[in-house]
Amino acid sequence: MSERTTSRVSARISAIAESATLAVDAKAKALKAAGRPVIGFGAGEPDFPTPEAIVKVAADAASNPVNHKYTPAAGLPELRQAIADKTARDSHLHVKASQVLVTNGGKQAVYQTFATLLDPGDEVLLPAPYWTTYPEAIALAGGIAVPIVADETADYLVTLEQLDAALTDRTKLLLFCSPSNPTGSVYPPEQVAAIGRWAAEKGIWVVTDEIYEHLVYGDAVHVSMPVVAPEIVDRCVVLNGVAKTYAMTGWRVGWMIGPQDVITAATNLQSHLSSNVANVSQRAALEAVSGGLDAVEMMREAFDRRRKLMVRLLSEIPGVTCPEPKGAFYCYPSVAGLIGKDLGGVRPTSSAELAALVLEHAEVAVVPGEAFGTPGYFRLSYALGDEDLETGVRRMGDFLRTAKD
Repeated sequence: MSERTTSRVSARISAIAESATLAVDAKAKALKAAGRPVIGFGAGEPDFPTPEAIVKVAADAASNPVNHKYTPAAGLPELRQAIADKTARDSHLHVKASQVLVTNGGKQAVYQTFATLLDPGDEVLLPAPYWTTYPEAIALAGGIAVPIVADETADYLVTLEQLDAALTDRTKLLLFCSPSNPTGSVYPPEQVAAIGRWAAEKGIWVVTDEIYEHLVYGDAVHVSMPVVAPEIVDRCVVLNGVAKTYAMTGWRVGWMIGPQDVITAATNLQSHLSSNVANVSQRAALEAVSGGLDAVEMMREAFDRRRKLMVRLLSEIPGVTCPEPKGAFYCYPSVAGLIGKDLGGVRPTSSAELAALVLEHAEVAVVPGEAFGTPGYFRLSYALGDEDLETGVRRMGDFLRTAKD
């Protein structure tokens, strides 16, 4: 009998790249554990604890036998209603509780949305720079990501002309994220409305990721696309969660909001994939979304201060160009001016190689632009303590200033 030569792992899964942001964060933590004073700018999570009132509700829920059993796959009925109420309060989008599906974090919401909407060969318009998970989730659903690149000269915002040029008869949907991960850019309300109307006219879906809705700064305003472009409401799925607003990344509660048939189909998928989200986490999320926004306002003020500091420090480094982000908690500077320069006897040929040198010589961990579809950039999170932020950027700057032609 001939020996089988097929791979032990399926081609579908073998093609998935590890999350670059989690990989950088893990490497930074491993080096710190080994005694090196590494400062990590990789993780996209608030450095604040979950508010105490939410933690207390969860602690009480853990001792209640009601939460020790299976609950509906779509989420606790009271949580789905609270999410609908919170959505009406915060973004003025009015939906029924039955249009809400509670998921195991925002990533599951992303995966299930693409799995529910895409057939093999369907194309997804994907503005770049993009969050590293989007293209992998699209590929897992059999879709084809079509990146549309906007650089720092356009504040990383794609135009209607770019979208129109990328449209084909295979285009099924547009992925839209504002405020953006990784750039921190925020689309003006009139541009959000125009893109929504364009999508409705073309008959394509929009998946809009609103996880950073409350983290906007200065005169920036977040608006929900189906609110400012109601024409798209029947072809729009809104993604959100408690992770960023309430410092609950580890609790793993996200959600999908969309047309009833899509949510029903996605619920059927989840019933086989994971069943219900952990009940203790759901009880914590219920407390979070039912309460006020005092905690996120405190975090927003700190992030705003750090945002300004990081932009100033990065802009002082020769060869670095850093637009001011208007949302989320990331800076996305161009480092193209340093690629090919001599740094300690090495001439990096990519931002990935440059990031490796920064980690080795400055003991600072950043995520290179390759992870977000646009080589030549770094992503730095300013969701870390002020002292570490300033020390890390200055340390990186000291190393990069040694660059020679």
